Amino acid sequence: MIALRIEQWRAWAPGVATEEAWLAWAQSPRVLADQQEQPECLSLPPMQRRRLSRLARMTMEVASPLCGDDEQLPFVFASRHGETTRTLDLLGDVAGEQPLSPTQFGLSVHNAIAGQWSLLRGQRGESVAIAGEADTFEHAMLEASTLLAAGAPSVLAVIAEEVPPDAYDGWITDVPFSYAVALRLGCADVAMPGSTWQLDLDRHDGDTPPCPWPHALDFLRAMQTAAPSLQHAWKRRRWQWQRS
Repeated sequence: MIALRIEQWRAWAPGVATEEAWLAWAQSPRVLADQQEQPECLSLPPMQRRRLSRLARMTMEVASPLCGDDEQLPFVFASRHGETTRTLDLLGDVAGEQPLSPTQFGLSVHNAIAGQWSLLRGQRGESVAIAGEADTFEHAMLEASTLLAAGAPSVLAVIAEEVPPDAYDGWITDVPFSYAVALRLGCADVAMPGSTWQLDLDRHDGDTPPCPWPHALDFLRAMQTAAPSLQHAWKRRRWQWQRS
């Protein structure tokens, strides 16, 4: 079992960006229409914003407010699918026997966004990029807990997914709409009522219906509605969240 304190959070999805909008969504969750909108990402200069993919812009949008300009924080970037749009474009070039762009290839790898965060924000600390299954969110929390246990005062974790291109229809089914969630996490030994959560894992047997929302958004919903607990089941794993 691990325990984490949620110091701050930010989230973005098409048409839902403020705390008030997320509270309304949490009280009446629904699949959001995704028309390829992008966050403004005003924390970065225009030239830098133009070079970012949509997934990278979503990440910067939610992460930037949680890290001060002169602050160094360990960074965990988590995404099950990563840069599917860039990857598909590169596969199209391969199929068409066209030369691959080294820049586009470099930006398609899974740790590219973590690297962009380090470069654009002058972050010199540890950064980790992970990809799991539908419970990538929980694996990101485990990764963050190890950084806290190693002595970090706070850790910034971002979970982000972009709706994939149509070519992935039938293959990628767990991203109902694009979203990014950033959590600034601290050790649970600091008393902040309602902000500390315990996460436990046990074996899951049976046919529990899957979570209708990505785990990160379901957790955000629990935070917003003051739910005391929630469970996320995936294959043989059952993650149990309990508010302290």
